[in-house]
Formats: sequence, structure tokens, C-alpha cells
Amino acid sequence: MPSLFATSDLHVTHDGNEPVVDTIQPDSPEDWLLVAGDVAERVSAVVSTLEKLKSRFAEVVWVPGNHELWTTPKDEVQLKGQARYDHLVTRCRELGVRTPEDEFPVWEHGDGPITIAPLFVLYDYSWRTPQAADVPLSDALAQAKEAGVVCTDEYFLHPDPYPSRQDWCADRLKTSEQRLDAIPEHHRTVLMSHWPLHRHPTEPLYWPEFAMWCGTTETADWHLRYRAEVAVYGHLHIPRSTTADGVRFEEVSLGYPREWRKRARGAVPVRKIF
Repeated sequence: MPSLFATSDLHVTHDGNEPVVDTIQPDSPEDWLLVAGDVAERVSAVVSTLEKLKSRFAEVVWVPGNHELWTTPKDEVQLKGQARYDHLVTRCRELGVRTPEDEFPVWEHGDGPITIAPLFVLYDYSWRTPQAADVPLSDALAQAKEAGVVCTDEYFLHPDPYPSRQDWCADRLKTSEQRLDAIPEHHRTVLMSHWPLHRHPTEPLYWPEFAMWCGTTETADWHLRYRAEVAVYGHLHIPRSTTADGVRFEEVSLGYPREWRKRARGAVPVRKIF
């Protein structure tokens, strides 16, 4: 029987990660791989890595992370915001890699049909600390900066043509809900996103202020509304299995070499979901 694997936060441009990524292999030619964002910052590195993985797995499903959406001076592709995302979707389709803009694939190898739902939803700064809960966003960001926390998205993740990242997030939420509502009711789902859909995975964050850049309160019940068998995510670089309301949440991130080298088990570049 085929297996469903998942990975995220491969950050292949960081010295030490590419050899680890090269070890990602299927158990059989029929296996699928979910890639939950942050492959790399440069388009060329994202594409070459996904091409390599697609040559090994029967299906590869990708969602963007914040790093793919960065527009950095060193990238040959200087597109910003929605145009950058659209470009990445086009390049993925050329490789035969599925994206959030394609028809949701169905996993037929369990007790019943399971729809794999790749989601691009972003974040809207609604995951605040208690101290920042009722203040304007500018004040919340100032509090985070005072604590020493400023996500690099503030410099490189442009929302064009939307006025703000919150507006882009709102549009992505609307689009995603419409697509999720169309899934047949007898299907279970795998909800796949870069940013966690539920806030509980952020509880171990060393800097709780960073949660502002990690998700949105609008998705808090999606694992129940959309009959999730499992929710797969990355972004936090805290790879682990948790549950919420009886639903399994799997963070599948590899992370930076400075992180996985400290762990007793070392680098874990891929996880088996089913």
C-alpha cells in the first residue's frame, strides 16, 4: 500500500540542509509527498528542489511558506506579492507539482476517501499576547520589537496588490473556505498549510510575540468543520505531534542546521503521515 509522507521548512540554501534533503526518498514508487512551504527564498532553488522530489514521488503537493514569498535582492525573480505566488504556481504546474490553485487530490488508500487540501492562508496578526490583545497593530508590533522580535516578513514579504498582509490573508481565507466547502461531506481531509491552523502549536515559542506572524483566529475550527483526519503544517521549526479536539496535528519541519544539530535524533527531513 502506498504511503503519504510530509515535509516542510527544508531551507535548502542554508549550508548543511541540501545533503539532508537529498536523503528524502519514497518507500515505493506510488508514495506521495506533501511539502508544506519554506523550501527556499529564491525561485530557482524552490523549483530545482521540487523537481528533484517530483522525480522520486508519484505525487508532490506544495503550499507556499513565507520564505517562498520573500522578494530579496539576491533573487533573479523580483516579482512581489500575488504576482510572485502566481509565478511559483506556474512553475510548479510545469513540473507536475500540485498547488493550492489546483484540484484537490484524493487519497484512496485508507478506509475511505481522504481529500488532500493544500491551503495558502497567510496570517493576520490576530494571535496576540495578552499584553497586546486590545491595542492597535502598530502598538502590538512596537511591543514585539521592544521584546526583540521582528519577523523578516516585515521587510521582504510584500502583499501587492493588496494594501496589507491582513487584506491578502482575508482574501485567501475566503477563497480557501469556498474550496473546502465544496469537498464531499463523506470525505475526511488532510488540511495542509505552512502556517498552523490552530494556535496551540505556538505555545512552546520562546518568544510568544512571534505568534502574530504564525496564523489567524479565523481558522481555529477548520479541523472540525472540514473533518480533518490530520492537519499538517510547518513554520515554527518545532517538529512534533499534538492533538486538538481529537484531531492530530503534525509539524513536519526540518528547520535550520543550527536547530536540528542540537537535537538528539538529528535531522528528520520527512515524516510518514499514513
